[in-house]
Amino acid sequence: MKKTIGFIGGGRITRIFLQAFQNKGFLPDKIAVFDISNEVLLALHQKYPKVEIASLEAVASQDIVFIALHPPVILDTIEQVKGLITPDACVISLAPKITIEKITAKLNGLVNVGRLIPNVTSYINKGYNPVCFSKNFNKKEDILDILNILGETFIVEEPKLEAYAIASAMLPTYFWFQWQEIHQIGSKMGLDENESRETVKKTLIAAIDTLYHSGLSYEEVIDLIPVKPIAAHESQIREVLSNTLCALFEKIKP
Repeated sequence: MKKTIGFIGGGRITRIFLQAFQNKGFLPDKIAVFDISNEVLLALHQKYPKVEIASLEAVASQDIVFIALHPPVILDTIEQVKGLITPDACVISLAPKITIEKITAKLNGLVNVGRLIPNVTSYINKGYNPVCFSKNFNKKEDILDILNILGETFIVEEPKLEAYAIASAMLPTYFWFQWQEIHQIGSKMGLDENESRETVKKTLIAAIDTLYHSGLSYEEVIDLIPVKPIAAHESQIREVLSNTLCALFEKIKP
């Protein structure tokens, strides 16, 4: 399927999309990007030279428009371009908080409006990305064909999107620094760089499979290792996670 695609916003998530497209050799008729930062656009074009740098108005006139902006500026930006978005276009927001109803109202009842909460693992085409569509959205298959390039895309009810933002989209940030720390500790204890990296990587993958695919309960899995060096700190860690993430969820809910 050949379509023209526009990104309003050229930041992190747009880079993730473009990398996923490049990985799979996906090249629509046009990909146009607008951002208020010339520096961001220059860096984007240098890395993805087939991407066109365009005005906000030009990007808004494409067949598929991804809104890659932070929630506070989405509605004001849509207000600027609502007259340029064609009636048969698809507009997909990539942010939490701003609902389809609010976007549709700004776009004078545009039929094809959707929301996606993208995962950073889309960068390597292994995303786990929930999407929802407006009631009368009539181009779902076309959009899903594109979104599936990013990895696994699945349709959910809109009220669940913010939960996926916390439990999936932001999930790697809760653990990456811990994995890196263990990697560095392994190096301090005598493993070379490759040995430490591979140890952490392969053990983590196997540990996840053990928890979810061994047939054991959580308690039975935990009991497989008798020595738990940081058990004394678990309650504190759990409290930090619960308090921080629940508060953030309340903040990003519509």
